[in-house]
Amino acid sequence: MSHNIQEDLVHIRSMMERSSRFISLSGLSGVFAGIFALLGAGYAAFLFESNGMSYFDGFDKVYTDEFIYKLIVLAIVVLVLALLSGFLFTYKKSKKNNLPIWTSTTKVMLLQLAIPLVVGGVFCLALVYHGLFVFLAPATLLFYGLALVNAGKYTYSDIQYLGYFQLFLGSVSLFFLGYGLIFWTLGFGILHIVYGTIMFKKYD
Repeated sequence: MSHNIQEDLVHIRSMMERSSRFISLSGLSGVFAGIFALLGAGYAAFLFESNGMSYFDGFDKVYTDEFIYKLIVLAIVVLVLALLSGFLFTYKKSKKNNLPIWTSTTKVMLLQLAIPLVVGGVFCLALVYHGLFVFLAPATLLFYGLALVNAGKYTYSDIQYLGYFQLFLGSVSLFFLGYGLIFWTLGFGILHIVYGTIMFKKYD
């Protein structure tokens, strides 16, 4: 009797978790997002060298409009690839576990994720408009961290810990302006791979 009650409690808990949290998120999404970020950072470093600028020379750099345009396009490509891989692996996991993707919980989670990201995107566009490029890395890390902490309430709690690390990196990067590429590599590259690997081992 006690064994049956315990099984029923486990089943009820599982049903409640499925209804209140988005649990189809795959750890491989984070791994591949990190890989794309590392590749993007590597190509950005190549762009610096090919334009006659050593990223670590410690001097203030003057960017041409063409160079800025290339960096923006690179960032968009990395973002699109990360989103596509995230959707692909999440879709596969949901099919494997017979879980619906588009639910009321999904909508709430995406809304909580989108609010800081949209505001952060507008803020970053304003930074670009005013030529304050050194603040882009801190701003993106901070707003992304806030988005993860916000959305983590509706999916795995591990997401929130990733958000806290992003917030920490973003705060530290404010005191090392001009080295944004390093903090981007750590935040969007290394942390995503580490987090994704942990998530994959725990939940996939």
